[in-house]
Amino acid sequence: MMTTQFHSKADLDLASEVQQLLFPKGSPHCNWCCIGIENRMARGLGGDYFDFIPLADGCEVIFLGDVTGHGLQASVIMSLLYGFIHRGTADNCDPVDMASRVNDFLFSFARRSHRLDHFFSTTLFYGVIDPATLEMRYINNGQVQPLVRRGHKLIHLAATGSPLGYFEHTEIAEARFHFRRGDRFLLYTDGLVEAFNPRGQAFGMPGLERLMRHHKGGHTDFLDKLFGALAAFGAPDPPQDDCTAIAIDFGLPGR
Repeated sequence: MMTTQFHSKADLDLASEVQQLLFPKGSPHCNWCCIGIENRMARGLGGDYFDFIPLADGCEVIFLGDVTGHGLQASVIMSLLYGFIHRGTADNCDPVDMASRVNDFLFSFARRSHRLDHFFSTTLFYGVIDPATLEMRYINNGQVQPLVRRGHKLIHLAATGSPLGYFEHTEIAEARFHFRRGDRFLLYTDGLVEAFNPRGQAFGMPGLERLMRHHKGGHTDFLDKLFGALAAFGAPDPPQDDCTAIAIDFGLPGR
């Protein structure tokens, strides 16, 4: 059996550069929303993955996932999933079907090793937004609850199933949400709210919700303020766990 080892920091740096090539180099150009992304890996390599895929009918697929663990091992599985979801979306973008296929894909690898099976698992949010109606069909299997700010109100989009890859058959359900002009939609991974300061305190949901509710600027300024708040809180940079946040602003009429 052939084994491969990374012998130097240069190897890991190169692997990190290759991984970064998978991610979108900027926000998609939409006339119906504005999208911003901030991603920071704990070890240069990590298990968070995300992208935006425009469909032929004008809809937009948005997905965000978090593979179990972080570092080199997570980056390998994340890369497999990233390619699998891209290829699968070209054939069928139905959220429930996608989640089911991802679960089957991961479970087929998990069967090969009882010692490593838990690494072949992921949380996944996969949504399809119709810009004509601003309706989103989505699954949220184990991902932390996305937030929608509507005026001064915060709406939590609950999980629709458990993380994928652990069981041959798992709960998968579709939900729908109608956005309105002026809404802000925030997707993020748990490394953000579970970031700890030197005193052992977690950043937590209250700080995120407070910023989400009261921030007055645009989506890019919001992400700057969010990661600035993490730094002021005392969370380390690079983080202890991979952190990704995606902010989507649905423009007001005429903007």
